[in-house]
Amino acid sequence: MNWLAEGVRGLSPAYFALVMATGIVSIASDRAGFHTIAAVLVWLNGGQYLLLWILSVWRVLRYRRALVDDLTDHRSGPGVLAVVAATGVMGNQMILAGEYDLAVGLWIFGLFLWFTLTYTIFTHLTIKETKPTIDEGITGAWLLAVVSTQSIALLSALLARHFQQPVRLHINFVALSMWLWGGMMYIWMISLIFYRYTFFKFSPADFSSLYWINMGAMAISTLAGSLLIENTADAAFLETLLPFLKGFTIFFWATGTWWIPMLVILFIWAHLYRKFPLRYEPQNWGAVFPLGMYSVCTFEMARAMSLDLLLPICRVFVYLALLAWATTFVGLIHSLVSSLIQRPKRSTAEERT
Repeated sequence: MNWLAEGVRGLSPAYFALVMATGIVSIASDRAGFHTIAAVLVWLNGGQYLLLWILSVWRVLRYRRALVDDLTDHRSGPGVLAVVAATGVMGNQMILAGEYDLAVGLWIFGLFLWFTLTYTIFTHLTIKETKPTIDEGITGAWLLAVVSTQSIALLSALLARHFQQPVRLHINFVALSMWLWGGMMYIWMISLIFYRYTFFKFSPADFSSLYWINMGAMAISTLAGSLLIENTADAAFLETLLPFLKGFTIFFWATGTWWIPMLVILFIWAHLYRKFPLRYEPQNWGAVFPLGMYSVCTFEMARAMSLDLLLPICRVFVYLALLAWATTFVGLIHSLVSSLIQRPKRSTAEERT
């Protein structure tokens, strides 16, 4: 069991992106009419979410120092917020499955995680004495702060529809506030990321899958904004803000769309032109999530604002998301099997030595 303990000790916080990716691909499949695929992915994702929490609790109890190191590191700390986004996506899936009590529980749990982790991570990164330079310290993982915030906004907007007034009004206000916070955080963080792109040396090794969250953060912001537009009949303050909601929702969608060609070009440059090896890593799930989210957000925005001309985009990105998810999942299985096969060989070699 030593190999399992070692795996738990080094468990990457990025692995909760597996839940984020599987959840949003399930939702995208449901929107596209692939209900069987969606249902299978709901059950699979529930198992993945529970397993990751069991391993994470084990890590907290046994290897607390490793977790503290993750939380206090500029590169890995914001990545821990994937657990909040994963919880929000699971809550979304529970609503689709009709399990509203579970969705409410996940919403409350997600709010607790968001508040605790957000202020713990960014307070420590602010007050720590030794800090890296911006090119060494910032990655696309920082935008998980945006995604986690918007995941709570999204789940809040969905849950508000299942409560009576005045609770419905209150939850819609929480959703609006989280949506605005997420948008403001994106402006702060993408400025630093774009500055790092253009004014520091950028090698193929620097281009990780997490940079796809540049687009994914805007996609989930678009989805949350679209739901707020649909909720205007339930809250007078949302109706008053309707032009603002529509304008910023399209702004978020357009910004996310702008990133797609840029990210594809960088992918081709890194892996085809510069021949940087493409292999499975936990952070690869950070590239699957934005593809699924872009499909869902485009569908919801088209419905909220009668933009039917955008609907063909949804279908294309559903297939891309399913292909990306399947490819990455095969990579995960291959990685786990290879690791299990190699460990006994390594142990035998060490005994002979």
